[in-house]
Amino acid sequence: MTWIDFLGYAASATVLATFCMSTMIPLRITALASNILFAAFGAWAHIYPVMILHLILFPVNTVRLVQIYRLVRGLTHLQSTDLSIEHFLPFMAHRRYRAGDTLIRKGEQADRLFYLVHGQVKVAEIDKTLSSGTVMGEIGVFARDQIRTATVVCITDCEVYELTGSKAKELYFQDPSFGYAMLQIVIARLMENLSLAQGTRGSSESVIPA
Repeated sequence: MTWIDFLGYAASATVLATFCMSTMIPLRITALASNILFAAFGAWAHIYPVMILHLILFPVNTVRLVQIYRLVRGLTHLQSTDLSIEHFLPFMAHRRYRAGDTLIRKGEQADRLFYLVHGQVKVAEIDKTLSSGTVMGEIGVFARDQIRTATVVCITDCEVYELTGSKAKELYFQDPSFGYAMLQIVIARLMENLSLAQGTRGSSESVIPA
């Protein structure tokens, strides 16, 4: 077996290792090693499509590794009062909505949570206005039935980041710090709902959208 064959087997072994890993940071580091080995193998063996593919994948894996590392490091040093959804923006999709658009509809499936960056929305059931910096829909995503409990309509043009339910669950299982952060946000919302309910003598309409 030549050293080029050995390089190819080593690169293949790193790919196999990535499929055996359950956490993202070691997986991305191993993927970077695989990219280096495969790029070298492709260059020396004159298999240029393989070399080009892994030269492209190397910066992609690097960016994802940095994003995950920053997320983990940031949440590790945060106190519960400092937790912010902004740490998860790299994993969210950016959307824009026009005034009058319905962001959340009561009774629908809760398949994503929202972070309002700019604009104002109104919770129709309680006529409550929510402004920039508000997280919405997080309870519904993690609830057993995953059903929306209120309707939210855009009062102004809004800029929103969305995290799908499947991506939220993926992050939850990949990184316990994400689950801890979501737990803190949900608890804060439940406490807010409790305060609203006490202020209206237990009215069932005092629920911020889930």
